[in-house]
Amino acid sequence: MRIAALLGLILIAMPLGAAARPPVLVELFTSQGCGNCREAEAHLARLADRPGVLALTFSVDYWDYLGWTDTFARPEHTGRQKAYVTRLKLREPYTPQVVVDGRQETQGQKTAEVDRLVRTAVGQARNYPDMRFVGLRRVDVGSGRVAGGGSADVWMIRYDPRAVEVSIKAGDNRGETVVQRNVVRQIVRLGVWRGAPKAYRLPQASDEALKTLVVVQTPRGGRVLGLAQGPH
Repeated sequence: MRIAALLGLILIAMPLGAAARPPVLVELFTSQGCGNCREAEAHLARLADRPGVLALTFSVDYWDYLGWTDTFARPEHTGRQKAYVTRLKLREPYTPQVVVDGRQETQGQKTAEVDRLVRTAVGQARNYPDMRFVGLRRVDVGSGRVAGGGSADVWMIRYDPRAVEVSIKAGDNRGETVVQRNVVRQIVRLGVWRGAPKAYRLPQASDEALKTLVVVQTPRGGRVLGLAQGPH
């Protein structure tokens, strides 16, 4: 077992040459209780179908006090957004907000600006480490460079690829049906990556319908250094 794992790490450290270019990560921070978020959510759904883009919906919980408890909100989603607020030197978290590759952000309803940031990110040169899933319970991250010789966090994100309809019973969107796509249901920090090949264990999925994504990212809301989509 140890020899097989070592061989896997050696292989992943080697350049793949023909490896597919990883997609640009687009994160929408939204809330079912947000009266201004539906346009951004509709645009996120369109981005989810665009080649070269991986678009995710993170529901936050700080609007729940307005009368509707978001059915997908998690404190860790809010924590992720607050890390971006600090890193990008914003005054406070807000919805709808779009963050592209952990580098730039804009208001989610400004769809033309969102598209501009995505186009810019798609066109940028990126030297991501090779990443490979080994079955359903392990991901290997190959060698690479972390700016300043520092470290990066490795995150596992599980999301529902389906369009989900939610009927809102209270709050600003009372009586409306909200449609959300690629809703994040779980986010877990797997560990630290310092540029050397390393294997990470994945927790077992609670729902087989969810897709698994692993993201390598500089700490505290930094830029995305690598990502890989799992087999499920």
